[in-house]
Amino acid sequence: MEGYKVIEVKESVFASNDREAEKLRNDLKERGVFLINLMSSPGSGKTTTLKRTIADLSNEMKIGVMEADIDSDVDAAAIEKTGAKVIQVHTGGMCHLDAGMTRQGLESMGTENLDLVFLENVGNLVCPAEFDTGASKNVMILSVPEGHDKPLKYPLMFQVCDVLLVNKIDVLPYFDFDMDACRKYAQERNPNIKIIPISARTGEGMEEWENWLREEVRACK
Repeated sequence: MEGYKVIEVKESVFASNDREAEKLRNDLKERGVFLINLMSSPGSGKTTTLKRTIADLSNEMKIGVMEADIDSDVDAAAIEKTGAKVIQVHTGGMCHLDAGMTRQGLESMGTENLDLVFLENVGNLVCPAEFDTGASKNVMILSVPEGHDKPLKYPLMFQVCDVLLVNKIDVLPYFDFDMDACRKYAQERNPNIKIIPISARTGEGMEEWENWLREEVRACK
């Protein structure tokens, strides 16, 4: 006689998280808080991009940052120097954040009087794309040294993102990176994705990115 049960899963394993994410999104909308889920592979320049963005916008809006990492508080320490409100979220070995973890981080940090909050997700192009965090918008950073073929290799990440920041364009002359091919591959996976080439180091392209943020934050109020 068989000593085990067979069950049929009738509902997606992500369904519970999706419900929590939608609830969180609605809660943030009611509070007038615009939450960005910022994703990328390690070393793409997330923290550098955040530091420059905060420096450019801090006189216009109140900004908070949740730094998600498997361990360490290196990024939180770097962001703290900008004057933005910051909290470090350790994921306990998990390679992503879900809606429940995001809510917990927001409640610990406190969103009173904040206009814009960045969730700097764990550096990874796979797991973070699979979980809805409840963010208002998803943004990813692809750096020039990573190559223009990443939309082909990690399609889901590009499918779920509203904005693609192509960072480190100041080093384009030194890498075999085809910007036109990158645009084509990304738009094949997501025709609505907004693509903004930037250099967080030099500031090139940052104005377009920051203008997009201004418009979205205003629309959230």
